[in-house]
Amino acid sequence: MTEQATLASSVVFSGVGLHTGAECRVEIAPAPPDTGYVFVSGGVRIPAIAEYAIESDMATVLGRDGVTVSTVEHVLSALMGCGIANAELRVEGPEIPVVDGSARAFCDAIARAGIVPQKRPRAAVRLSEPFGIADGDRAIVAMPARNLRVRFVADFPPPVGTQYRDIGIDPQSYDREIAAARTFGYLHDVEALRARGLARGGSLENAVVFDSDGPLRPLLWPDEVVRHKILDLLGDLALLGAWLEADVIAVKSGHRLHARFARALRERRPAVTAVSGAS
Repeated sequence: MTEQATLASSVVFSGVGLHTGAECRVEIAPAPPDTGYVFVSGGVRIPAIAEYAIESDMATVLGRDGVTVSTVEHVLSALMGCGIANAELRVEGPEIPVVDGSARAFCDAIARAGIVPQKRPRAAVRLSEPFGIADGDRAIVAMPARNLRVRFVADFPPPVGTQYRDIGIDPQSYDREIAAARTFGYLHDVEALRARGLARGGSLENAVVFDSDGPLRPLLWPDEVVRHKILDLLGDLALLGAWLEADVIAVKSGHRLHARFARALRERRPAVTAVSGAS
C-alpha cells in the first residue's frame, strides 16, 4: 500500500441509485499518478476530498459548482481497499449505482481489469499525536501507527444490537472480511426514509433489511452490520486524499462525523507530519 497504483483498464457499472432510485452509471477509469480520486459529472470535476463533502447522515455526497454526486462511499471504499490510489470516476445520474449494497462487485471488477503500479510513493497521513472528534455519544479517534487498523463499535436498536470488529486493513483482509458486507436498514424506517426522498432504490436485492425478528434474508456473517460500517468508514477516509496510517477507534460514527473528521484532520497540520491529495 506504499506505492501508487491505478486500474489497467476501465470498468463500468449501471443500475439504480440506493436513495434516488434513478438509473445511474459510473465508469471507473485509469488516472495518472498524483490524481487521487476525481468524480466527473456534467463536465464538472469533483475531487474526492473533504472540502467537497456535503454533510449527510445517510450517504456521502460530494459537490462542486452546483453539481453533486451521492452515495460515493462504497466505490471509494473499494478503491481504497484494493490499493488503487488514482482513478477518474465518470458519472451519469445523481448517484453511484448501489449494485448489491456492498463493495464486492467493484472489487471483483477491479481485479479483473488489473492493477498497474505507478512507481511513485503513495501520499500518506502520518500522525505525530492522537487526534479525534466527538458528537454526543459518537466519536472517532486516530492514534499514531505505521499501518491502518480499525476498531469499530456499532450500536443499533434490536435485533442488531451492539457489534464490535477489530481489523488491520490491507487488500487481502479487505477482500476477505469487509468487501461483501451489505448496507442495511430497518423495515419500520423504510417509509419514513422514502418520504424524505431516501432509500427509493433500496430492496432486498441490495440491502439487508431487519424487522423485529431479525434479517429478512440470511446474513453473510453474524456481525455483517459492523463490517459494513467499517466498509463505509474506509470509503469516507478516502476524503483525506491520502492513505491514513493510524489505529482508528470509531464508536457509533457515521458519514457526517467521518466527513468532519477528514476535514478537520486535513486542516490540522500541527498533528500531521505528511498529508497531500488532489485539490
